[in-house]
Amino acid sequence: MFDLTGRVALITGAASGIGAATARVYAEAGADVALAWYPPDGHDVEPVREAVERAGRRVVVEAVDVTKTDDVNRLVDRAVTELGGLHIVVANAGIARKVALADLDDEAWNLVIDVDLNGAWRVFRAAIPHMQAAGYGRLIATSSVAGTVSAWPEHSHYAAAKGALVGLVKSLAVEFAADGITANAVAPGVIRTPQALDPVNSLGPEGVDAVVAKIPAGRVGVPEDIAYVYQFLASAEASYVNGQLLVVDGARSLAGLD
Repeated sequence: MFDLTGRVALITGAASGIGAATARVYAEAGADVALAWYPPDGHDVEPVREAVERAGRRVVVEAVDVTKTDDVNRLVDRAVTELGGLHIVVANAGIARKVALADLDDEAWNLVIDVDLNGAWRVFRAAIPHMQAAGYGRLIATSSVAGTVSAWPEHSHYAAAKGALVGLVKSLAVEFAADGITANAVAPGVIRTPQALDPVNSLGPEGVDAVVAKIPAGRVGVPEDIAYVYQFLASAEASYVNGQLLVVDGARSLAGLD
């Protein structure tokens, strides 16, 4: 079940957290993987490359700024040329910046929107023609509970971008369904990733630990909790799941946020 043998996947934000876990899970499921990473973030992509290779799969790695169309197109072209096609895209690159609305100027707003929303649009746009040629495509966006089922004060630009991803995948789902392409978004809850553990722009370690009491599952998520959902969405078995937002938060959003 959920075998990805013969598929080529491209993952942005692949050097850490959900992206890194997804690369490992995809490789173990049989996919070759193109990894996009952003060196200024400070995460090392080499362990992810090594994990893909240990699974016996081919891998290409490219430094990519998802706000730059040329960077995105270059990696898509490498995936097609060096790995033989492109069937799955996980638009996972994202940033969070804590800014009160009174201090949220155009530059700060536009940066988060350009990375978190426009970055997904750029990579989907570049990948779709190759998916149409293959007759198989899986577009997967990392959204968030923030902006979809809950609020995140002092992160209005982040919530706006993550909410807008849902509109993007719904429209793409209808537009390209006849080509064998699905488009879905996943809204992770609190996942123990470098972004969530950032004490400046996100919850920080103490904040992450404090959330546990509010989660019916009794724990915060780990990146693999999302990666295995992405494996399902990438598979042939998920061909009838299209245009959806899947909330993966241990039922926290159902239990209230007080």
